[in-house]
This record gives sequence, structure tokens and C-alpha cells, in this order.
Amino acid sequence: MKTIRCKIEKVSPFNDAVYQVLLKPETAFDFQAGQYLCVVMGETDKRPFSIASAPNAEFIELHIGAAVSESYPMQVVERLKTSSHIDIEAPGGEAHLRHESHRPRLLIAGGTGFSYIKSIVEQQIALGQQVETTLYWGCRTQDAMYFETIARRWHDAHPWLHFIPVIEEAPANWQGKTANLLAQIKLDFVSLNGYDIYIAGRFDMVGAAREIFREMGVEEAHLYGDAFAFIK
Repeated sequence: MKTIRCKIEKVSPFNDAVYQVLLKPETAFDFQAGQYLCVVMGETDKRPFSIASAPNAEFIELHIGAAVSESYPMQVVERLKTSSHIDIEAPGGEAHLRHESHRPRLLIAGGTGFSYIKSIVEQQIALGQQVETTLYWGCRTQDAMYFETIARRWHDAHPWLHFIPVIEEAPANWQGKTANLLAQIKLDFVSLNGYDIYIAGRFDMVGAAREIFREMGVEEAHLYGDAFAFIK
């Protein structure tokens, strides 16, 4: 990973719990869709966040879930709000898009795990790929699905991309699934054999997903998620 100085272009809330951050690197660097960077808070304090933008984008985009004052992510948001520049270390992670693969893709995001998935989808679009892709995004409420508009826009614009929004507490006019994210996937698929699967979200969700997917015939060599480097 390289240390890169970035100009902070934008820090704004999507909602009361998630912030969108745009950074302009002073030095260009290469990364692959689905990789992450670390915000350098101190010499031994480097905090990882998925890169939400594709490699061809003008800005580096982050989605930071920071609902609790003084929490680990809110400290980063406050630093970004009060600074003009920040150092990052990038890129990191092995769960990047395998764009040479033409197996059908299953993209799974829990909460702000959508940032990881956004980079992968936008890179597929930039490459002009039309690999059959199903995107599940699970949140507790519709308000928590902070970028629902862009995901629905992808669904409408690209016949190869199928967006399935899943929330646990749905309003009367909700246009999507009402369920637990993993329970919905288990309901929708008999087998996961043959898929490239990309997943991001809370470590407990990702760990639970792997156990469920093993029962559904997942090929673990084609199951990608940086959380797996940290959970056994």
C-alpha cells in the first residue's frame, strides 16, 4: 500500500447515520474495483474503508457509517470535516472484481457494505460487461438504504443487473422484499454452485452468510469478501 495525500472535496450526510466522502488524490494510484483504503489518523492508527468509486472515477468515494458520537467511524468523519487534506494508504484487499470471469455474479451488501458493491457495479458498467448479475442489499429500514435511488437506476438501465432490495421493517408502499437478508437469499436460491459471489457488511453477517452458503453448495474459491481475512 502507498501513502497518498488527498484533498477533501466533500463530506455530507446521506442520512443521520451514513456520510458520503469525496477525496481527490494528489498522486494518481491504481486500484481494482472492490478494494479498500485506510484513512491515516495517526502513525499507528489507520482505519479501513471500502472504496465506493470505480477505478476510472474522478474522485475517490467513501461511505462511512457513523451514527454514534465519538465512535470509531465518527472520529474519522470529524477529522475529515475539519481538515482540508488527509493521508490515505491504498490499495488493500483481495476481494476485488474478477472481471475476466463470465460466471453469473451474486453481489450481497449489508448496510454500508453497499460501498464495496458500488465500486464493482460501476466497474462492470465502465467495462461494458453484461455478465448476469444479481444485487441484494439488506438494511433494517428503507431510510437506512441510503443510496437506493442509484441501485434502482442501475436496475432500470441495465438488463443484465437485477436489484433486489431487502428490508426488515417495511412501510406499506415498499417495493421490495421484507425479510432478513440471508433468509431471503436462502429462499430465492436452491444452489449457489456456479456463481461468483461478492459480499460485504458486518463481520457477523458475513460469517453467518458463509455458513449458510456452504449448505447451499457455494464454491469457496469463488466467494469473495475481505471480512474472511479477519474471521475464521
